[in-house]
Amino acid sequence: MQNFAEELRHAMVLILSGDRDLWEIVLLSLRVSVFAVLIAAILGMPLGAALAVGRFPGRRGVIILVNALMGLPPVVVGLLVYLCLSRSGPLGVLQLLYTPTAMIIAQVVLVTPIITALTRQTVETLNAEYAEQLRSLGVSRLASVPTLLWDGRLSLLTALLAGFGRAIAEVGAVIMVGGNINHVTRVMTTTIALETSKGNLALALALGVILIALAVSMTACVSLLIQRSDVEGLHHA
Repeated sequence: MQNFAEELRHAMVLILSGDRDLWEIVLLSLRVSVFAVLIAAILGMPLGAALAVGRFPGRRGVIILVNALMGLPPVVVGLLVYLCLSRSGPLGVLQLLYTPTAMIIAQVVLVTPIITALTRQTVETLNAEYAEQLRSLGVSRLASVPTLLWDGRLSLLTALLAGFGRAIAEVGAVIMVGGNINHVTRVMTTTIALETSKGNLALALALGVILIALAVSMTACVSLLIQRSDVEGLHHA
């Protein structure tokens, strides 16, 4: 217990002293995960909304597939991305393997199904509520997508939060395609795994504290936004 308290004290010193290596790892993690979530949102939100309002043959099968892809094993994603980006792979000429870009690609593959599925659920609920009103105004199904996405923007923040949580906490895929190279592709999760195996618990704990703080603060912000929106809605009503 005393050893743990000492390591935790060292961890807090690393955080509060602005340790250069520590914050380099944190900033790279944030950069990779934020870019991955933004790209996944650009791809997943329109797709999820289209699945919610669209009617086409095979729609139910596509929805089942998207839901199934939410549980993609990260190591399998890492393997597939690795094979695509390796020298003998179809994208090997781009020389992206063991770069932050490769890590972003892996995270996009993991996060896009999550955002797509959660967006579909949100927009489908809103569409059931507003469909008749939108049709009476002459708005087609596809034309209603931007309106429904905007109306459900606060609920969709939860989808983005879920995607960010999956991305920032990822280990298997990013270590396979990034290589955990110091000052190049070393992010929080891979560093925690490495430093724990080396017995450097202070750095691992410091990164763990920051990860938890990020998760709690982002969840709190989204909850406050939703709560504020509900209060404003009651006032307007």
